[in-house]
Amino acid sequence: MASSILNQPHFHDEAAAFAKLESIVWPNCPVCPHCGAIGRAYVLNGVKDKKGRVRLGLKKCGQCRGQFTVRKNTVFESSHVPLHIWFQAAFLMCSSKKGVSSNQLHRTLGVTLKTAWFMSHRLREAVRVLKMDPIGGAGKTVEAVETFVGGKARNRAHREPRPKEAVMALVECGGKVASYHIPNVTAATLKPIIVEAVSKDSHFRTDESGVYWNVGEQFASHRSVNHSINEYVRGDAYTNTVEGYFSILKRGIYGVYQHVSEHHLKRYLAEFDFRYNERVALGIDDAERTRKALAGIVGNRLTYRRPDWPA
Repeated sequence: MASSILNQPHFHDEAAAFAKLESIVWPNCPVCPHCGAIGRAYVLNGVKDKKGRVRLGLKKCGQCRGQFTVRKNTVFESSHVPLHIWFQAAFLMCSSKKGVSSNQLHRTLGVTLKTAWFMSHRLREAVRVLKMDPIGGAGKTVEAVETFVGGKARNRAHREPRPKEAVMALVECGGKVASYHIPNVTAATLKPIIVEAVSKDSHFRTDESGVYWNVGEQFASHRSVNHSINEYVRGDAYTNTVEGYFSILKRGIYGVYQHVSEHHLKRYLAEFDFRYNERVALGIDDAERTRKALAGIVGNRLTYRRPDWPA
């Protein structure tokens, strides 16, 4: 299945890649990134860059007279990587359940390791900004659990300690997930996140942690299981769904990425959330998942040397 998808023209031909991206970013007609004019752009054929190469996809706005391509004001802006290579990278990331490392992208795509690292972070930023409605709702169940990622690796040759980072995830049974990198596991930290992310009509399920007691009263029902006594199911109360999500997340972080920095953890969480929320069980195949990921590229330009990437 994957090989047949990768045979499509936009994965190998630059002109086809521009046409494909335009259909994603501008589903109706081109929108000028300079002035916002809709449907006023026309194609500039045969314009060449300083090296004598024809500038594919170049357009000019009939209102403000500005020139642009579909790359403008996206994570692809000013990138020297061909657009069809970007499509390949996006497909590899979106079709790999536990992610794909920068080293693997470097070897597969034939780009430098730094380029592969930055490409993957640009794509993570694209899916991170995709907005999601509150999860749960009437008759639906939402599970909440926190965990830690990172820390000391017992079997490493150099056993330097690494700080553990707290992560909380909210999972709608049979539905979507929303995970968060949190500074600490306290009721004051978790309550605002839960209140905003979960519909009040939901049935709320957690472990025995006291941080959920107060906020749990705001939902249709709140029940918990006591993991400290090896209790994992009590009636309709369990947290197995969110624990399953954490198992995928940790296998990816420890097995594929090896180490995730505190600064970029939020982007890795967004990557795993996106793949889980657009999974096959919900009717989303690899090609459609890639298309949805690329829908988030607009307005999210990142530059390699900026230490203050968006939070």
